[in-house]
Amino acid sequence: MEAGLYIVGTPIGNLGDLSFRALETLKEADLIVAEDTRHTRRLTQRYEIDTRLMSCHKFNEVQRSEQIIDRIENGEAIAMVTDSGMPGISDPGARVVVLCREAGVMITAVPGPAAVTTAVALSGFGEKGFIFAGFLPHKSGGRKRDLLKWAEADLPVVLYESPYRLLKLMGEISEHLGADRTVFVGRELTKKFEELSTGSPAEVLARYEGRTVKGECVVILLPE
Repeated sequence: MEAGLYIVGTPIGNLGDLSFRALETLKEADLIVAEDTRHTRRLTQRYEIDTRLMSCHKFNEVQRSEQIIDRIENGEAIAMVTDSGMPGISDPGARVVVLCREAGVMITAVPGPAAVTTAVALSGFGEKGFIFAGFLPHKSGGRKRDLLKWAEADLPVVLYESPYRLLKLMGEISEHLGADRTVFVGRELTKKFEELSTGSPAEVLARYEGRTVKGECVVILLPE
C-alpha cells in the first residue's frame, strides 16, 4: 500500500454501509487516525480490523498532522476517519488535509456515505443542486444571522443540527424566514428508527410534540 493519507468515508449509521474498498484500506493501513477511537473501535471490531488507532480531533488536529506527515514521509499509509461520514465535511480532518498537501505527501480519498448527500437524495429536492451550510452557530444572534443569509437562496440549503436544538431551529425558521417556509428533516439516517418529515416548521414541531428528539438531524430549507 503506497505511503500517504487515505481519507476514508465510514457509515453514518448502518455499519453495513462500509464499502469493500474502505474495508481493504482500513485493514492494510499502518495506522487509522480517528475522531473518537472508542466510536471507531465498534466499526473495527465488527469487521475484524486490527490496525492500530490514534485519536485525531478538533482539539489536537494540528499536533496530529505533524505526526501524520512524519509517518507518511517514513513510508507509512495512514487512514483517516471520523465518527461517521467523510472527514472534513463538518467534521475534523480538513486541517490535516491542508497541512499534508502543503507538505507534499500523497493524499487520496476512499469515498463513502455522507449525511448531506443522503438527506438530499431522500428529500427529492436536489435535482438542480443545493447549498451545504453545515452547523449553525450555538448563540441566537449567530443563528439568526446565518438563517437570514440563506433567506433568498434560490437552491435548497442543507443544515446539520443537534437533536437538542431541532425544535428551537423550527421556531427560528418560522420567525426569521416565515411560518410557511417548507422544510425537510431527516433524523437517524440509515438507522433502524430513520424518520423523514416534510412541511412547515409548525408541522414538524407538531410531529415531535411530547417526544424526546434523539439522533443527529439534517434539515433542508427549500427556496421560497
